[in-house]
Amino acid sequence: MEREAGVSLTAQWMILVVFILLFSRISANMEGDALRNLRVNLQDPNNVLQSWDPTLVNPCTWIHVTCNIHNSVVRVDLGNAALSGQLVPQVGQLKNLQYLELYGNNISGPIPSDLGNLKNLASLDLFLNSFSGPIPDTLGKLTKLRFLRLNNNSLSGSIPMSLTKITALQVLDLSNNRLTGPVPDNGSFSLFTPISFVNNLGLCGPVTGKPCPGSPPFAPPPPFIPPSTNSYNVGKAENCQDIGGRKHPNKRY
Repeated sequence: MEREAGVSLTAQWMILVVFILLFSRISANMEGDALRNLRVNLQDPNNVLQSWDPTLVNPCTWIHVTCNIHNSVVRVDLGNAALSGQLVPQVGQLKNLQYLELYGNNISGPIPSDLGNLKNLASLDLFLNSFSGPIPDTLGKLTKLRFLRLNNNSLSGSIPMSLTKITALQVLDLSNNRLTGPVPDNGSFSLFTPISFVNNLGLCGPVTGKPCPGSPPFAPPPPFIPPSTNSYNVGKAENCQDIGGRKHPNKRY
């Protein structure tokens, strides 16, 4: 009986290992398919994607792709690669992707809303391209996002309010686009200065210095009052009194 139980336990472990390996391979193949779709839709004059061989089992051996210990893609680094074409929705299938670096190319078309499925994404760098259309509202689902740089494109429409809910967001650059409407000033957006939004002629709100249509004018800043030369002595005298304005009996003045 003990021997039969041992054999049964061993068989169960073998089935589990086979299942894990099979699942890992299927997952890797899905991610490889997603990246192959990206390659097909990009023009690559410098052959930087030459190593993206569809006959390989998974994309972890491809240049510009980084995987974790489970052979799942966590980085795609294709910045300044002279690429053109479009970003495909299938990139949203890279469920463990943390860094999508496509800056400094000539990629055009819309930003796919499917990027909102990249729940582990920490950095989305699409700046210095030719993206057009709106900023997808689905990007607000990227709760781990720390860097969002979409500057120097041709993006239009309003800034999605959903982005203000990304509490992890540390760096935001939407400058040099064609965005319109009010700039949110709540949530994570309360941390960002005008430099994040400059050169979007249609934006308005306090951070831009331009009132939005129908909103009251901004309140003028308080007048500047230069510090008094007697402020030190006044402060010293005030320190000798208690809250009620009475002097302390045990202190010398």
